[in-house]
Amino acid sequence: SKQVYAALAAVNLLERAKSPVETLSGGMQRRMNIAVALVHQPKLLILDEPTTGLDIEARYEIWDLIRRLQGQGITILLTTHSLDEAERLCQRIGILKQGQIVAEGSLLELRQKIPAQEIVVVDTPQEEQAIARAQELGFTHRRYGNDLAFWLPESLDLKDIIACFDGIPLDSIARQPVRLEYVYVEVTSNLGNKLVVSR
Repeated sequence: SKQVYAALAAVNLLERAKSPVETLSGGMQRRMNIAVALVHQPKLLILDEPTTGLDIEARYEIWDLIRRLQGQGITILLTTHSLDEAERLCQRIGILKQGQIVAEGSLLELRQKIPAQEIVVVDTPQEEQAIARAQELGFTHRRYGNDLAFWLPESLDLKDIIACFDGIPLDSIARQPVRLEYVYVEVTSNLGNKLVVSR
């Protein structure tokens, strides 16, 4: 039917319209699933972890598809464990813990939960001295896995950050924005919880 072909065209699978589903790649099968959902021209599309198990190239294809559907005015509600995916695609983000939303808002609003302009991850053989120096300077410290990170209340030039730790050997410094990953850690200690995101 016309709607079926329109749905296949929307997910760039028109040329595979007559191919058996089992002959399609994982990414194509995921796009086919979305095409099925689009046949009836919904205003709301619900996607449950649409990129799980896909290689990076197929993941990018799905991300591009989601952006195109958003551009057509379709509201998308998706669940994901990928914080990077949520940051890239979503206008509003909600974090669930034990079935309850513990934080919700735009990425900008969620970033306000961490009082920092940027986060600096350092690698040093003298971690305790670095933490003590940071406390003197009013920097909050956190551990993200094996990484030692400091919250900077204002952005500093790299030379000024290095000067803050003068006398403490630093093997590396990585400057990062306040990412959703860090917000997530702050609002929930259970890293197995699922992120629910929506357009």
